[in-house]
This record gives sequence, structure tokens and C-alpha cells, in this order.
Amino acid sequence: MDNGRAKDWAEKISNPIQVGGIETAVLDNGAGRGTRIAWINTGTGLRYKVVIDRGLDIADAQYNAHNLAWISHLGVTAPSLRPYRGIEWLHGFGGGLLTTCGLDHIGGPESDATGERGLHSQYSGIPATIESIIQPDPTTGQLDMQITGVIKQSQPLGTQLTLRRTISGRLGEAAIRIDDEVVNTGNTPAPHMLLYHMNLGWPLVDEDVDICWQGSWTSREGSEKAKIFKEGLPFKKGKPPLEEHIGGGEEAAFIDIAADADGRCHCGIYNHHLGIALAIEFKKSQLPWMTNWQHWGPGEYVVGLEPGTHPPIGQSKARRDGSLILLQPNERRHYGITIRIHDNPDDIAHFLAQTGYRR
Repeated sequence: MDNGRAKDWAEKISNPIQVGGIETAVLDNGAGRGTRIAWINTGTGLRYKVVIDRGLDIADAQYNAHNLAWISHLGVTAPSLRPYRGIEWLHGFGGGLLTTCGLDHIGGPESDATGERGLHSQYSGIPATIESIIQPDPTTGQLDMQITGVIKQSQPLGTQLTLRRTISGRLGEAAIRIDDEVVNTGNTPAPHMLLYHMNLGWPLVDEDVDICWQGSWTSREGSEKAKIFKEGLPFKKGKPPLEEHIGGGEEAAFIDIAADADGRCHCGIYNHHLGIALAIEFKKSQLPWMTNWQHWGPGEYVVGLEPGTHPPIGQSKARRDGSLILLQPNERRHYGITIRIHDNPDDIAHFLAQTGYRR
């Protein structure tokens, strides 16, 4: 969509929402009752729901008639005002296009001399304070839009981590941009780990789709127990529902993801039946790892592509192996991720080349 065309619309629309924009609301039923959300419409067929009260994460996402994200049995739930313990994180895990994990721990429940931490820590249960919403106005040529909020993961007399998130887009572009700044607002060094848990579902994810990424990898389960992530097996192809994945039978690979000449990493899903690809792009210097989670359970059918500062190994192991990030007081880190939907054959071919795709 160019400015010239936008000007042509000046006398053809009464309200910019006819084209796209950001619309806030509050859910009034079920487990998510009272939860603030924002629907964002890019005017291209890409529409998605930001859950303001769960860290500005993204739940539902559609492109034209096609769902993109896996939504758990729970769907959107109300935020949690206390830290998750053990596996309580799962009690609020709605899936969705993005569930953010951290900000201090990613991985299973653990306890050591530095404290007790639940699965993936507490970020995804914390409401955001909205700083600004900028709406597009195609009648004036203003096509950009964004929502910005602040999420505080705070323990008085303890760790103080604050994330400022901006989710932005542009009318006429089937893309989502996520820009995060994490700062230690406390007066002592703060452990920091961050994972972008992106959960992709049917019909984008289906049998024989291509799971696209490149880099060296190791199986989370180990070579002896792994049934999917083994050398020589087609672990980059979509599977039918698997009986062995009933319950918790999923597998994951930890990937030292390859970067292009500009230091950018590329991964995603290509569904040749639908003729679309979902592409994820991020900087290797910011997020050096990617986890590929595959859960082909009947009724729980999902592929996770998860850029992170670490694989989800937990704070204890990261501390032991020397990879744990310690943010000093007032120290800041920036992270950026772009999600794009391609349906043009040339754009799809370019994306596949970026991920080292080979049929």
C-alpha cells in the first residue's frame, strides 16, 4: 500500500478502521473474563490478538481464511498476580502465536542455593501498563501503527526486571514487528534469560509441511531416547497425529541457528498446500539459539519455533556452564523479531533459500 493509493481513499472511507488498525477490548466470559486485549488488523488478511494482560503476548492469529497459531484447550486466561511454582505455568498456557518465557529463567522447575523457580518463570502472567497506541490513518498517508507497554517482573528487595515492548506494523504489510527492551531496574545484578515461545498450529501446520531452519542441533531427549530428532530422520517435515505423543510425548531440538551475512537468522513454516509461508527473522547477536518443539498429539498438534538467549536449560545449568546473563543495575538489552506471511511464489522462494531449504 503506497501513499498515493492511500490518498485515493480519502473520500471513500468514513473511518480508518475500514482499512485496519488497533481495537482494544475486554473479554467478558470464561477463564479470560476481565482480560484486556487488542485486535490488530494489518489490512492484508493478517489479523492477530494481543493479550495486554499477559505481557503483550499474541494469542490468535489468522491470515485470510487460515489460522496460524496453536491455541491450547485453555485459550486466553486471566493474568496471575503471583509467581508460578512448579508446573503452574501450564495452568495458564494458552499457546498462541507468542508466549514469552523469562525474564530470569527458561526451562523446567528447579531449586538451588539461589532460589526456587517454576517452569519458564512468571513473565507471561503479568499485565502490561500501556504507554501508547498509535493508530494508522490512510486518509493522511499515515500507515504505521503500534502499541507499546511496560511489564514489570518485580520482587521487592529482590530481582527487578522491566520489559518495554512495542508491537508494530504497517497497513498493507502482512508483518508483525516485536521490539523489546529489558532493563535491570534494581540495585543488584539480575539473572536474565528470555525465550520467544511461538506456537504454530493447524492448518498452517499439517502433514508434509516444511519446518524451515538451519544450524547445528542436539536433541533435548538425547540420541538414545529421541524418536524424531535423529540424524537421517525427516524431522523437518510435518507429521500426522501420533499416538506416542498423547500426553507429554513431545520432543525438542536445541539449535545453534545459522545466520546470514548480515547476522540475521531465519526460520518458519512453509505449507505448499495452502501456498503460504510464515517467516520469522531475528538477530543472532541478540538471540543466538532457537528451539524446535514438536508435539504431534491427537488434539494437541503444534510446532514451536522459539528464538532465545539460551535453549530452555534453566538458570541453574546456565549458571554452571557460564552462559547465564547477569544484567548490572540499569543495564539494558534490546531484542527484535519480525514475523511475515508470504503468499507470493518469489517471496516464498527467497525465504526458503534463506533457511537453506532443500526438497
